[in-house]
Amino acid sequence: MDLRLPGLRGRVRRPRRWLAAAASVVVLAGAGTWTAVADDDAPPVRSTDRVMDMGDGVRIDTSYFTSGSSGRRPAVLLGHGFGGSKDDVRQQAEDLARDGYAVLTWSARGFGESTGKIGLNDPKGEVADVSKLLDWLAKQPQVELDKPGDPRVGMAGGSYGGAIALLAAGHDDRVDAIAPAITYWNLADALFPNGVFKKLWAGIFVNSGGGCEKFETQICEMYDRVAESGTPDAQARTMLQERSPSAVGDRIDVPTLLMQGQSDSLFPLGQADAAAKAIRANGAPVDVDWIAGGHDGGDMETGRIQERVRSWFDRYLKGDKSVDTGPAFRVTRTGGVDSTDGQATLRGASADSYPGLESGRQSVSLTGGEQSFANPAGANPPAVSALPGLGGSGGLAQLSSLGVGVSLDFPGQFARFESAPVRDDLRITGSPTATVHVKSTSADAVLFAKVYDVGPGGTQQVLPSQLVTPLRVADAKAGKDVTITLPAIDHDIDSGHRLRLVLSSTDLGYASPLAPATYTVSLKGDLSVPTAPGVSTAAAPLPSWVWWLPITGALIALALLLTARRRTATPAPDPELAEVPLQITDLSKRYAGSQDRYAVRDLSFRVEKGQVLGLLGPNGAGKTTTLRMLMGLIKPDAGEVRVFGHAIRPGAPVLSRVGAFVEGAGFLPHLSGRENLELYWRATGRPPEDAHLDEALEIAGLGDALARAVRTYSQGMRQRLAIAQAMLGLPDLLILDEPTNGLDPPQIREMREVMIRYAAAGRTVIVSSHLLAEVEQTCTHLVVMDRGRLVQAGPVGEIVGSGDTLLVGTPTAVEEPVVDKVAALPGVASAVRTDDGLLVRLDADGDATRLVAELVRLEVPVQSVGPHRRLEDAFLTLIGGSA
Repeated sequence: MDLRLPGLRGRVRRPRRWLAAAASVVVLAGAGTWTAVADDDAPPVRSTDRVMDMGDGVRIDTSYFTSGSSGRRPAVLLGHGFGGSKDDVRQQAEDLARDGYAVLTWSARGFGESTGKIGLNDPKGEVADVSKLLDWLAKQPQVELDKPGDPRVGMAGGSYGGAIALLAAGHDDRVDAIAPAITYWNLADALFPNGVFKKLWAGIFVNSGGGCEKFETQICEMYDRVAESGTPDAQARTMLQERSPSAVGDRIDVPTLLMQGQSDSLFPLGQADAAAKAIRANGAPVDVDWIAGGHDGGDMETGRIQERVRSWFDRYLKGDKSVDTGPAFRVTRTGGVDSTDGQATLRGASADSYPGLESGRQSVSLTGGEQSFANPAGANPPAVSALPGLGGSGGLAQLSSLGVGVSLDFPGQFARFESAPVRDDLRITGSPTATVHVKSTSADAVLFAKVYDVGPGGTQQVLPSQLVTPLRVADAKAGKDVTITLPAIDHDIDSGHRLRLVLSSTDLGYASPLAPATYTVSLKGDLSVPTAPGVSTAAAPLPSWVWWLPITGALIALALLLTARRRTATPAPDPELAEVPLQITDLSKRYAGSQDRYAVRDLSFRVEKGQVLGLLGPNGAGKTTTLRMLMGLIKPDAGEVRVFGHAIRPGAPVLSRVGAFVEGAGFLPHLSGRENLELYWRATGRPPEDAHLDEALEIAGLGDALARAVRTYSQGMRQRLAIAQAMLGLPDLLILDEPTNGLDPPQIREMREVMIRYAAAGRTVIVSSHLLAEVEQTCTHLVVMDRGRLVQAGPVGEIVGSGDTLLVGTPTAVEEPVVDKVAALPGVASAVRTDDGLLVRLDADGDATRLVAELVRLEVPVQSVGPHRRLEDAFLTLIGGSA
């Protein structure tokens, strides 16, 4: 449950002081260390590490960051996510320090190098620690004071760190502004919504804290009790509520920027809504921002959030009234998929006031009579909505935002009620509600309510943000009317789509009664959906290159004039390489601001005429960086690239013999495919007859679509048009980066044949791709990279069928410790486990006979041994299985 937000940066004073720290902080002797952090252009940041004694044997590990002059400046306390430590927010702290703040980070109790038991932001534990950290800040000569002992300070953080910011603002009136993100207002409501135990998230919560023994005893006992019974009790709710910001909600009256995730089944939007209402009632400024990401994945909008929080603190800590802190309410909306990179396109919608979760309600009629369904014995199989823990890989919520249905309900375990197709597009912004009558054969019924967006014909149903509302209906045997408040969402229902209300008896993320029961449900009214009419979406901007392309062209022309004399110093062509399409020698490129991390390091290889070369490597191998240097788009730190003997520099004339499709192409959306290609070629200044336009259009295979506006194209169509653009002029060297993205299998096969034919005419193709089977069928030669270095280069046949890599067949899977022992054997370069057994690559001293003998000694059940024949196998062995 560790959401580590990007750099969080950015006063009004309050007339009262609720809690003064009772004890000063003791800095342990010898615990302080000082370092200076700098990059190439930014001012240096000074940091000091200290371990502070909080009393009762608890020691808190801290880091303090400042930059610039020795004058006083506001301070920021920056908290980390649950399961993390102060190290997670170090970069964020350095950015804040450069922006003119004194920044203190710390590892909360039980995390990082700090001692003590995890108290879930216990007022007597973690919150009291913050007050002592404020005492320490008040004594620092760099920190601005409002009065003795009272530093001017803001707090920011995500998840666990966001909650401590809210709690500290309620317990200690020295906190002047806060910017909590994706966090909770009432932890009991978050983990026990409507009396139902959120078992998967609770388990992840305890596990990421290091296990039950890392927590305060009473918390561990509470978790064991609730997890065993499956039902939260009053004592458990009381404990969590006492440690929640809602317990001090009437005391939080500082400027508050609430950023909550739409992709969040742990702390959904309703938590921020409750916080906003309570804090605004105290008279404090409150802005609300619904971001695209959350604990279930999605886009965390790092850059935008960083700038907004910095502006918030600039206004309310530095007192800069000229700063624009953004709208009172903003929501990020997904507007489809960018055809150039396959990522969801995001647009902002905003309002001058926060609409809450209920504004602009409309009634939607549902049909469906009384329905009975089962709660199965053991609550299995469970329905699936969100899958906690998938945040790092994008999450199911990200898929649902793109219109991909990923939820699952089992027949006989749910009731459903459906609307007629909506006549006009309907934007739901807030929490839908519905009233139903529930009856159960058991004393209590536990239901999971959700509203689906159902496409025409019912072929596809999408659960917005993968969110459900759990509901415990007590004393349901006699029947009871229940009003259900469904999860807050921001979702567009297209014209012709239907709304489907589903009530399920199970859900994977929650605890359901284990005893079998039958539930009977009927409707008691329409579905009420909020539309937030005051929220307007910003117009979709034109691609940035539409604006900067003319300016860039003028700047490039000016640069060419100013540097003409300098360009005469370009290395002379090498006549011995005049017929060699590409020679790369000792090429290196470091990451910006790093002294030892290389994107590409000491890379050398050569490509001959007629070859189709596959450039392979796992993510981060340096493939795209190599292609950019080849195109002259970025400058290498060392080494050189020569194309047909000419050294590559930006604007080098020899680049006219190179065609490239790297990371997509930009097209004018209002022009047709043909018009875009013709416009591109005219911009090169070369004669129309040299374009070979008909050949390129044949390659594109777009048919009648060539006459249509590009804005109507699918991703695959844009991909083919971009490849045709790269082939205009039939360049001698063609570079394609992931050319088959967005293409269906027949189109991929066609692209394969195009590349083979293209090279057969004496030209050369370099293709970077993740589709290893396609590379194996298309390419004549390979260059394999890993971590910026060359691993192997040569003909495909030699790499795939080389005798130094053996496939060892086994009847059962080989355990990982055994794989490690095989990899450590003399003569073995690497060993990788596969579905069929082991892939073993021998080094120069390796011998197959000796290998078999060693495998028998290690009790590996060998069924067969032979050379492998798949590129995928070779690739895995070459990079040691790190793809």
